[in-house]
Amino acid sequence: MSRIGKQPVKIPSGVKVTQKGKLLEVAGPKGILSLGIRDDITLKITEEELVVGSINMETSAYWGLTRALIANAVKGVTEGYEKVLELVGVGYRVKKEGNSLSLTLGFSHPVNFEVPDGIESEVPDNKTIKVSGIDKQLVGLTAAKIRKLRKPEPYKGKGIKYSDEIVRRKQGKSLAAV
Repeated sequence: MSRIGKQPVKIPSGVKVTQKGKLLEVAGPKGILSLGIRDDITLKITEEELVVGSINMETSAYWGLTRALIANAVKGVTEGYEKVLELVGVGYRVKKEGNSLSLTLGFSHPVNFEVPDGIESEVPDNKTIKVSGIDKQLVGLTAAKIRKLRKPEPYKGKGIKYSDEIVRRKQGKSLAAV
């Protein structure tokens, strides 16, 4: 039995959830998200909550997953999601140019990153990037792609890191007695 799947998803006021066949549409003040629902998952939608059910035990893994995805969609259209990235290193900078980010990361050339549709990027200063949107998966994927351009290295800590990430530092070389 899924402990997550049993819990109902609370639908706040201002959010409308509709099911059209295998497609579930969640509309709220920030936008509209659509989710595909498997055939063996049942949904009971009322005004205040949504209950997810499973037809057989073979699909119980999808039961909890579906409930979690629906809860993420409801939170996304009401509050939204945000990831904050920091650039650490001498000369590492970022600036926003239209719908893309121009990053100076110690390479011989600046790196241009195109921000996908549905994602908003904000550059409060030249060392910080804020990635936000209503789709939790897309926000996380975009932040991970930006971080992948220059991962933080363990000796000096230089690179792109999440604001709440702790980079474990290594000691480096030391003069050992021979």
